[in-house]
Amino acid sequence: MYFVETGMAVPASVYKSKKQRVQSGLDYWEHSISGSNPPSSLSVANTLSHQDCPVMGSRASAPRLKTQCAKCTAMSNEERTFIAIKPDGVQRRLVGDIIKRFELKGFKLVGMKFIQAPESLLKKHYADLKDRPFFPGLVSYMASGPVVAMVWEGLNVVKTGRVMLGETNPADSKPGTIRGDYCIQVGRNIIHGSDSVESANKEINLWFKPEELCSYTSCSSSWLY
Repeated sequence: MYFVETGMAVPASVYKSKKQRVQSGLDYWEHSISGSNPPSSLSVANTLSHQDCPVMGSRASAPRLKTQCAKCTAMSNEERTFIAIKPDGVQRRLVGDIIKRFELKGFKLVGMKFIQAPESLLKKHYADLKDRPFFPGLVSYMASGPVVAMVWEGLNVVKTGRVMLGETNPADSKPGTIRGDYCIQVGRNIIHGSDSVESANKEINLWFKPEELCSYTSCSSSWLY
């Protein structure tokens, strides 16, 4: 008897042994999580062969397993960042170009809104700068027109997003970055991006409700990770 697996005919004896190995691995980890001792017949060495990836399933060879497990790791390291196109970026009609850069990089847009931000929201957003002399002007500038608030998702998106933005002062930003290409003066630097994962989570929760964010699988993800 043969079973069809991943497009190949597999003898029943081989199929059964592979199925047993996977089940043994699941039993082992179940006992590990519960804190009980696994059955004596189980060990890490004999639970899953080099051809079995617990997340991606069976693969034909060790190199393919390495590739797939790297993909599993990348997927587990995905994070979200908050990006806001400021009033000057909106007025200068740079919204499409900025979104295009993040999409071409491979990041996934999971939330977006076009909003005239109230000063109360902006004061919370920039609360860490409230004692700085430029704080009133910053809030006034951000409230002077609509902004495009976005949430982007992807591998290391917070750090990479900051690199894509460029330095806070456009004069220090390299050509090829958003600020390096599109702006001149620090008081009109067109875009905001979270500077850490913790800040991103805080800012996302401040600007978006959970139901305003979309969780979905992009058809391009398998070509990126």
